[in-house]
Amino acid sequence: MSFKPFNPPSRTLMGPGPSDVHPQVLQALAKPTVGHLDPTFIAMMDEVKALLQYAFQTDNPFTIAVSAPGSAGMETCFVNLVEPGEKVIVCRNGVFGERMRQNVERLGGEAVVVDDAWGTPVSVDKVAAALQQHPDAKFLAFVHAETSTGALSDAKALCDLAQQHDCLSIVDAVTSLGGVELRVDDWGIDAIYSGSQKCLSCVPGISPVSFSPKAVAKLEARQTPVPSWFLDQTLVMGYWSGTGKRSYHHTAPVNSLYALHESLRLLHEEGLENAWARHDRMHQKLKTGLEGLGLRFVVEEAHRLPQLNAVYLPEGVDDAEVRGQLLNRFNLEIGAGLGDLAGKAWRIGLMGYAAREENVTLCLGALEEVLN
Repeated sequence: MSFKPFNPPSRTLMGPGPSDVHPQVLQALAKPTVGHLDPTFIAMMDEVKALLQYAFQTDNPFTIAVSAPGSAGMETCFVNLVEPGEKVIVCRNGVFGERMRQNVERLGGEAVVVDDAWGTPVSVDKVAAALQQHPDAKFLAFVHAETSTGALSDAKALCDLAQQHDCLSIVDAVTSLGGVELRVDDWGIDAIYSGSQKCLSCVPGISPVSFSPKAVAKLEARQTPVPSWFLDQTLVMGYWSGTGKRSYHHTAPVNSLYALHESLRLLHEEGLENAWARHDRMHQKLKTGLEGLGLRFVVEEAHRLPQLNAVYLPEGVDDAEVRGQLLNRFNLEIGAGLGDLAGKAWRIGLMGYAAREENVTLCLGALEEVLN
């Protein structure tokens, strides 16, 4: 039996992620591999750290790229900060809030769940009430941009509440980083994680993470060992610290970090505020076209993510049939609904490099033809 080289089709990725990868990022992947302790690579890591600080809008010294996807970024935050018996207020308004709850309970923590309907943001009033009822809570955990629904929550207001109640905040920014306003230091976020494959338009498999000095102090004061060896950030600090000799922890995904460096460099070159504005402009064009096709949005306009557009299926339309035709006839990928929205909604992404006029035009034209 013989095998031929794999040649993937050229798709336009407008689902919930991964997004279209910028051609310059793909070129960066093909550069010669060097050792993960090579001085030239270490110098590039320092630039990745500085660029991540820019993207997150933070001066946190502990800002790194975890060598694993966003789900591992989530686990990195919980596994390093939450100890057995500690109480965490967990906000659940979609799939990823529920994953936060599962992380807390697997670590032996106590999850106090604040539920909101799918397609709505986290209720600041409900969180305030939960913090009043549980003065012993150590953490407030929530999803800034819920990928399963396209709802954007008020991270600044939620983090203000956490600070008022002496809680550390843990924030999921997998879909928000690079796509909407996000200001880690100004909003007082303590632990935050994201993913490389969404609005950064990089290849999947890297999770940017940042801990505030308060979060680092909590980590260093743990009474119990971090229950994951690979994700124990006390061990990783020596590799990303930037001071003295770098210590070996694991073999970093060298070429993927080349790609992340280039994607962050492109974001810096465009300007963060310009990137946020571009995502919004493309959303407005897509919104006008989708509504012209009679499609209804899941999320109310005031709380809607520009980069993740969830719309209800028209009555009588076969979900898989439409998505299959888009893929097979137009090489266009859009996403199915998750959880409560499975079979009821499509998720159309406008993330990073995918947030371009030609993609909006392709998507609207293809949808119109298939639906008709």
